[in-house]
Amino acid sequence: MKIGIIGGTGGMGEGFAQRWCFNHDILIGSRDKQKAEASAKENFNNIKNIFAEKIRGTISGDDNISISKESDVLILSIPYENITSTCKDISNVISDNCTVISPIVPMGRNEKGFYYIPIEDRKKSAAMVVAENLPNCSKIVSAFHTISEVKLKNLKISLDADTFVCTDNKESLSLVTSLVNEIEGLRPIFLGALSLSYQAEVMTPMILNASKHNKLKHPGIKLV
Repeated sequence: MKIGIIGGTGGMGEGFAQRWCFNHDILIGSRDKQKAEASAKENFNNIKNIFAEKIRGTISGDDNISISKESDVLILSIPYENITSTCKDISNVISDNCTVISPIVPMGRNEKGFYYIPIEDRKKSAAMVVAENLPNCSKIVSAFHTISEVKLKNLKISLDADTFVCTDNKESLSLVTSLVNEIEGLRPIFLGALSLSYQAEVMTPMILNASKHNKLKHPGIKLV
């Protein structure tokens, strides 16, 4: 399976690429093709040096539009404010069968701490903005909001956490559940329809505030 990551040169993108290249072909995307290619090469060399015998996939890089055309699964690892422009660029090139995953958290910070933008500014959740700007895509999933970037990139440790999944598409739910289960120590928890994504997204600023005030290192969420 080909998994594209728009914003793949960032920390979360690199973590996803390294975790999933054991079984899949990963396409790292960027507006700068050369930057994506360099990031892909570095990530793949790093992981081959440790897990060479276990890797059955690849990591390659290209511009965002090119990887969007090829991807079976496309992750939008981008800022909230870039959703509209990014979706405009890819809306006519992604395939009808492509599952689009939004791990995007609309979040800001002020003197009181981190806050969830849709509540403060009366805006829509990231997942709903993605859906509005990809009107022909019926396979949109919201997931991976509360994962520690540091832990995701460290393949030597188990995440020991849950991630909430929201979608209106049963086929995509099954696919994303399978991908979550490939990440050691991460458990998928189905939260419900895509419109409920705000309930998952809002947990990220909550976790960061708790982490700051209680000196917690790289916390996540786990239901017990």
